[in-house]
Amino acid sequence: MSTPATMRAALLVGHGGPEMIEVRDDVPVPVPGPDEVLIKVAACGINNTDINTRVAWYSKSVTEATSGAGYADADAADSTWGGRGVEFPRIQGADVAGRVVAAGEAADAGLVGRRVIVEPWLKDPADPADRSKARYLGSEANGGFAEYVAVPADNVYPIDAALSDAELATFACASSTAEHMLQRIGLTGGESIAVPGASGGVGSALVQLAKRRGARVVAVAGASKAVHVLELGADVVVPRLHPEHDAAAAVEANGGPFDAVADVVGGDAVGLWLDALAGRGRYVTSGAIAGPMAELDLRTLYLNDLELYGATIYGPGLFADLVGYIERGEIRPVLGGTFPLERIREAQEAFVRKEHFGNLVITL
Repeated sequence: MSTPATMRAALLVGHGGPEMIEVRDDVPVPVPGPDEVLIKVAACGINNTDINTRVAWYSKSVTEATSGAGYADADAADSTWGGRGVEFPRIQGADVAGRVVAAGEAADAGLVGRRVIVEPWLKDPADPADRSKARYLGSEANGGFAEYVAVPADNVYPIDAALSDAELATFACASSTAEHMLQRIGLTGGESIAVPGASGGVGSALVQLAKRRGARVVAVAGASKAVHVLELGADVVVPRLHPEHDAAAAVEANGGPFDAVADVVGGDAVGLWLDALAGRGRYVTSGAIAGPMAELDLRTLYLNDLELYGATIYGPGLFADLVGYIERGEIRPVLGGTFPLERIREAQEAFVRKEHFGNLVITL
């Protein structure tokens, strides 16, 4: 099929609040390179990376919790996840679902016409294990908040599932992050795990993926969202009140300390969650919504032989496994709401308020 010369797209034009996003209809449609395909985007999920990059939260100069407004003291030189600056304008959006409409001369022409989701980590094809060469869709390369996006053919996964486009757009970032966290700590059946922040995209994926492994899951979420977290399979949901209560109540609900904690909240609660671990317990994090600075007692760490893990860039095979889980119905989408592209500023403001359950998605 023929493609137009221009498209609608949301351009991030600088660091700051939602006002730094401009929706335009005169953006050139990307031309796929030899090893790339062109995707007609149907839906694209919003995730924390979109907000963090826009406001420059990743800069080491920022020590506050994640916010939807820009940080006046942020250093633009290290404002992305990888410690580099953003090239503006940038089209954000990592969670792409759509259909392939064209392929470069060296790409698989059989992908044209296929319904796909996209792996957001863009790795060096010659050295995919080198994390220093990894880029992220919507951060170092233009992403899916647009009618079309060009991506490496290796990052495209045809999918056979009776799910809407918006539902498919809930998986890529949140579920791959959660799967990576659980792989990092080697969670196995019969173990217990605490999931603070269980009502967000990554948190709700953690609940499902931990249950898929046969673990006992004690989740922490706002009282109004508890029933939804239970429906995902959590064994117990502790209503979120404040850090001191949440960790202690989770241990009580578990009948003792945990084998593991999977945390995307961070902030002042980190030390409390380390206290909630049994000997040789594992703590893994992939975010810090409540703030990047944490205080801990090193005696807790070494006297209990604890293990601490960070989880960002996962290895080969994980995303293919994730697609298999989706196709077999082993995990399900958690769609918290949809917004058209023209309302992306409103959508990001809603995302930051965290009043939704699951994932928010832009539809095109």
